[in-house]
Amino acid sequence: MRLAAIVAVTFLLSSPAMAEQWRYEGGGTPIAWFDNGDAQFQFACRGGTLTMGFWVKKPDASLGTASAMSVAITPDATGSAVRQENGTSFAQDMPMVHLDGSSVIVRGPVARQWARIAQDARETIRVAFVRMKGSAVEAIDANVFGARGSKSAIGHVLEKCR
Repeated sequence: MRLAAIVAVTFLLSSPAMAEQWRYEGGGTPIAWFDNGDAQFQFACRGGTLTMGFWVKKPDASLGTASAMSVAITPDATGSAVRQENGTSFAQDMPMVHLDGSSVIVRGPVARQWARIAQDARETIRVAFVRMKGSAVEAIDANVFGARGSKSAIGHVLEKCR
């Protein structure tokens, strides 16, 4: 079992930053995932429910002490800032899960909305942990993923998750 986990992690770390298809534990659960080496972003169908996950491998220290954080997605982002007016969609404040890195899991309508956003991206998908600082949006651990193949890979997950 450990050997399988090591092989899976090695595979994930060596993969390009574009959409890939994978089946959870070799079974019938399709997963569309993006990995840029610093973070991973994925969509999966578990028990008929669409689930979106985002985690950062070496998170900013502020994430380790956060009890809740928002998450933002921006398709085909230009520049480095996450702003409310550049096509960014936000998931509401949610509890954080802290393991070796920081991660968030989103299910239901927000995951479905984000799947459609990610499918429609042409070049890139930026995902970031965010919080409001006054009237500005502060991005923490913003990561850009290649969108090539996202339409098809996410489409396979959505077919399974009706």
